[in-house]
Amino acid sequence: MTIELPTPTSIQEAYTLIKPHIHRTPLLTNRTLNTFASTPQSPESLAGTPYEGSTPASPKINFFFKCENLQRIGAFKPRGAFHALLRLIERVGEEEVRKVGVVTHSSGNHAQALSLAASTLRIPSYIVMPKISTSSKIAGTQAYATEVIFSGSTAPEREAVVAEVQKRTGAILIPPYDHIDIVCGQGTAGLEILEQYTEIVGENAALSVHRGKGLDAVITPLGGGGLTSGVATFYSGKETKVFGSEPSFEGADDARRGLEAGNRVESVNSLTIADGLRTPVGLLNWEIISDKNKVADVFSVTEEQIKAALRLVLERMKVVVEPSAVVPLAVALYNEDFRKLVEREAPEGWDIGIVFSGGNTTVEAIGKLFSS
Repeated sequence: MTIELPTPTSIQEAYTLIKPHIHRTPLLTNRTLNTFASTPQSPESLAGTPYEGSTPASPKINFFFKCENLQRIGAFKPRGAFHALLRLIERVGEEEVRKVGVVTHSSGNHAQALSLAASTLRIPSYIVMPKISTSSKIAGTQAYATEVIFSGSTAPEREAVVAEVQKRTGAILIPPYDHIDIVCGQGTAGLEILEQYTEIVGENAALSVHRGKGLDAVITPLGGGGLTSGVATFYSGKETKVFGSEPSFEGADDARRGLEAGNRVESVNSLTIADGLRTPVGLLNWEIISDKNKVADVFSVTEEQIKAALRLVLERMKVVVEPSAVVPLAVALYNEDFRKLVEREAPEGWDIGIVFSGGNTTVEAIGKLFSS
């Protein structure tokens, strides 16, 4: 079966369609985090790793943080949700979609995004959420959804409940990530990064490590793969490299392992603190992520590295994000394979876009992370 893949043009068309419904979120810089990234790690921090005893990498990195934590519902997901729902209405007709509604399953951010999009467009929405979803994400979804139905946390458990909802209501499924319209919508974040990078470096070239020769790389969090594959599609054919980032805890780095083995990993069962990245890469998204011409590589980080990056963002940037959002930053700060890549590829350094994918957490959840 041939899988239809998105194109840079389809990302641009998606942006035109969804612009009235989304925020153009800020692109921030931070000198302190640039300094941290451009300082070699201590020998102690490399103890117990394959790099123990070796000379730490000394890359030069300047960051550009895309703050999708300030997007509507606190995450990038409305980009894909609005695009998928608007395209569904185009194909099926508004009257039919309004009659049966839409359904999805999600641990939180897509759940909130689709319920928001459906509420905005006056479409019924039925949202299946794992019982263990973050309380703030459940509350955010309930504020907009027609009905929230709880399920187990694995993909088969979620999908079984979705099937029951469809049998009862006739609702049309809008998947959380493995769908071309979702991918195109998420890819618009990459489009905005390039526009904003060009604007701010044009105004102040000193913000760039090489005085604005171009954006060298973008790192995205990688769970189901909608964001990574959308951003990678937008940058395909351009000089900017795209990387995925995953937690390594309990095998949540399925994309990295799949690339290493040459086959997509079909299931993930991890309770990583990066709860938005607990899902396996979707079939469509794997076609894009496994293409070296689109995604240069995927790197993973530990739970402690994610927590360290989260602390830096909270304390040094004064920005509230969820653990999943800082996984790309953790890669740039702590993954020695990635840092040696930057050092090797560009002695003058890289300008790197970091996607803060969301900020849907609670004071209690953050407190619990740092209480031990």
